[in-house]
Amino acid sequence: MKRTSAISTFIFGALLFVLMVLCFYPQISYADAPQDVKLSYDFSTQTLAVTITHKASFPSMHYIKSVEIKKNSAMISTTKYDTQPAEAPFTYTYKVAAAEGDKLEVNATCSLSGSKVATVTISRASK
Repeated sequence: MKRTSAISTFIFGALLFVLMVLCFYPQISYADAPQDVKLSYDFSTQTLAVTITHKASFPSMHYIKSVEIKKNSAMISTTKYDTQPAEAPFTYTYKVAAAEGDKLEVNATCSLSGSKVATVTISRASK
């Protein structure tokens, strides 16, 4: 009987702790990772367009905090943000010198939780 009581007390304590964390840090309960990241590359202007779908009720507190760009697995750019546009999806553009056959990888990271990665292989026809 004592063992059942100890287990019940432990479960109650753990549940109480989780509820307290959610009360003191409510942003955790409504945070979500980016839903989608789409890439398009304009070969003639050497411009990468990153379209991100990330719904945020409070864009000043819950936003895409960084966008990392890799070319052929080498980090070439990290851009940090303090907010995001109110409408979703939204598009950021970056000047990226790339040749045909290069692989670009973009990682969009939420300020509260999660990230999403997308890749594109450059061709003259990509847009």
